[in-house]
Amino acid sequence: MDDPLLLSRIQFAANISFHILFPTITIALGWMLLFFKLRFNRTGDERWMEAYRFWVKIFALSFGLGVVSGITMSFQFGTNWPGFMETVGNIAGPLLAYEIMTAFFLEAAFLGIMLFGASRVPNWVHTLATFLVAFGTTLSAFWILVLNSWMHTPAGFEMIDGQAHATDWLAIIFNPSMPYRLVHVLLASGLTVAFLLMGVSAFRLLVGDRSGGAGLTLKVGAWLGAMLIPVQIFAGDMHGLNTLEHQPQKVAAMEGNWETRGAVPLVLFALPNEELRQNDFEVAIPYGASLILKHDPQGVVPGLNDFVAEDGTVMHPPVAPVFWSFRVMVGTGFLMLLVSWAVVWTLWRKGGAQALNPWVLRGLVAMTFSGWVATLAGWYTTEIGRQPWVVQGVLATEDAVADVPAPMVAGSLTAYLAVYVFLLTAYITVMFGLARKAAKADRGAFDLPDRRSGRAALAPAE
Repeated sequence: MDDPLLLSRIQFAANISFHILFPTITIALGWMLLFFKLRFNRTGDERWMEAYRFWVKIFALSFGLGVVSGITMSFQFGTNWPGFMETVGNIAGPLLAYEIMTAFFLEAAFLGIMLFGASRVPNWVHTLATFLVAFGTTLSAFWILVLNSWMHTPAGFEMIDGQAHATDWLAIIFNPSMPYRLVHVLLASGLTVAFLLMGVSAFRLLVGDRSGGAGLTLKVGAWLGAMLIPVQIFAGDMHGLNTLEHQPQKVAAMEGNWETRGAVPLVLFALPNEELRQNDFEVAIPYGASLILKHDPQGVVPGLNDFVAEDGTVMHPPVAPVFWSFRVMVGTGFLMLLVSWAVVWTLWRKGGAQALNPWVLRGLVAMTFSGWVATLAGWYTTEIGRQPWVVQGVLATEDAVADVPAPMVAGSLTAYLAVYVFLLTAYITVMFGLARKAAKADRGAFDLPDRRSGRAALAPAE
């Protein structure tokens, strides 16, 4: 492979794919920790504190890897994509700075209190620190998604001498796709954490945990997933309609639709053939795509052939990756719907997680990282679907890449992949190691406050 553009794209995709795994957990897990703490404050039930003590370790582990992997993202702009900052740095730079000044500093300032200050501060201060860290993770996601959404639906700027200059910061921040993308990502984080709670808690039950905390968090995860997935389906539909309005070529690739027409079927399976510009081995539901996208079985849906210039230049994304990643996302989402609802029904019938069949628990363990699968598939749909643009209609990908020799990019890509495989393996190993260790102990390693005294309840080290 000797194409520096393709190699640089793969390297950026690898970096962001690894990085996004951890904010996807910390965004929602911070709020779950606050929920656990508030429940303990209200009820005094030690099981909520046991849940907090265990899951705050997972949060700290995820937060650390998220910060480290995020640093490489900033380097990418200079080493591989200098054209990005040269062209839109006047907008991207301030948005990234806002994220650091308002969100990262907030997280960093109160994370230490959240993890280690329980024996040194009153209970309400520790609870407040947990809230501020959770708020900080969400605020961080807000600013990053503002920039990402602006790259898809740029607004509030003008081009002067080849550079974007802001004319309306409110229009930039609240660009046409930002609200839909923000809601979609926050719900995805909630679902990721819901299945993480279920999967790790199921593992703890399988290895003999009888402390009560594991069963409680499994139940919380099941209810969280069961409630959020219908909302996510609705939000995803709204996001799709917004994408159809602003990026019709992306939706055409998602649907595998080549010709603009009405009564478009919903393609369940096909092998998109870009050379012949058709789908091979297509299996479809008649009128399905028109019904979903236009809410009318005869609705006209744009086709990919509308985005080919007279000289043959293709101005739509590569079809197969967008087509299949979208189906992986949707398929995983519906599987999560079935599993969460089935577990909630079973828990309601049997009364507790400890009564779940071991095979059900093994199935939940297998679904531990299903949120990651759906998130990555959705991310690929979104980002590959923007091609051939870095900033839609403003900056083409080929104009943003650095003039770096392909062997140099290939070398750094190989190094990144090796480090990421090692770190991801270590992360999962440590997570399940903590779960196995928690199954052998009634208390965790962190000292957390007693609800009534406002001081720390001492916990023996694991």
